[in-house]
Amino acid sequence: MGKVINGIQQIGIGVAHAKEVFNWYRKHLGFDILVFEDESKADLMTRYTAGNIEDRYAILAMNMVGGGGLEIWQFKSRTPQASKNEFQLGDLGINVMKLRTKNLGKTHERFKRISLGNLTEVYFDSYFFFTDPWGNWVQIVQDDYCFFSSKSSSGGVLGAIIGVSDIGDSLSFYQKVLGYTVIVSDTTDTFTEFSKISGGHRPFRKVVLTHENRKFGGFGELYGPSQIELVQVLERSPNTIYENRLWGDLGYIHLCFDISGLNALKDETDKLGYHFKVDSADSFDMGDAAGRFAYMEDPDGTLIELVETHKVPIFKRLGIHINLKKRNPFKPLPKWVVGALRMHRRTVDI
Repeated sequence: MGKVINGIQQIGIGVAHAKEVFNWYRKHLGFDILVFEDESKADLMTRYTAGNIEDRYAILAMNMVGGGGLEIWQFKSRTPQASKNEFQLGDLGINVMKLRTKNLGKTHERFKRISLGNLTEVYFDSYFFFTDPWGNWVQIVQDDYCFFSSKSSSGGVLGAIIGVSDIGDSLSFYQKVLGYTVIVSDTTDTFTEFSKISGGHRPFRKVVLTHENRKFGGFGELYGPSQIELVQVLERSPNTIYENRLWGDLGYIHLCFDISGLNALKDETDKLGYHFKVDSADSFDMGDAAGRFAYMEDPDGTLIELVETHKVPIFKRLGIHINLKKRNPFKPLPKWVVGALRMHRRTVDI
């Protein structure tokens, strides 16, 4: 069996108080489906935690409008650290999380009322930016894809803006490894829409990528189409966002893809010279869910997580799970099955 990239499963956010962050994103951005919460030791990630096995607590939250979820990740054995360098657009790593919305104007007006930090105007009738209460930059993008209608006008993760040092090197990685073969735009300029982001007044080369119509299975219809935006700052040497910090410290820690056929992908990437840096090699228990995961790095060291989902709770209270290992990897789950995740709509007590 070959590989199947089902879509962006989630973006990881390192935080100090995971339950507080979940409740904010639940209330204001519709991430109200708690797929799992798990407290355990990150014993396979010591490569990125200075050789120490750290205790952690994680929540996976989804938005049923469609798109990837949020893995809200908190150290329990240490205090997470902020970067010592002020973030500037184009620094190496995940700069901005992209979320989709089916009604950009309505979402922007709603965010005006709650006084979001650094809320920008709407640019080109297509998108706007803001920072969440913890300083993470978010872009809301007009996108008509909708998996389930919801009271929330905003949906799940559409993609990310990623700072890179060399667009050519990064294009090779994101196109050959992750299938973002369609170049939507490739522009070198100063960009008005970046002007309110620290460092955004400089010239950039910006390349927006998406994928061709693709085969997918599992939860692929929930994730929907996605987008990667690569930005290379010119006339400045960028910092590395996680330089001298640990995976799990404050900020965007990884971008995660749902994959079927990790062995096939590993064989492909080895031949291309992009190797897995971490590999659980077998089913890894994440509380109510289970799967195999691996990590690789883009050319600038940005962490890309790859998850082969084996088990997901559908009716948790009844102990009913979906076993994806026994299904055709090219066949999406029935919409009613995925819709059953709405049984997990909830808040988390702080």
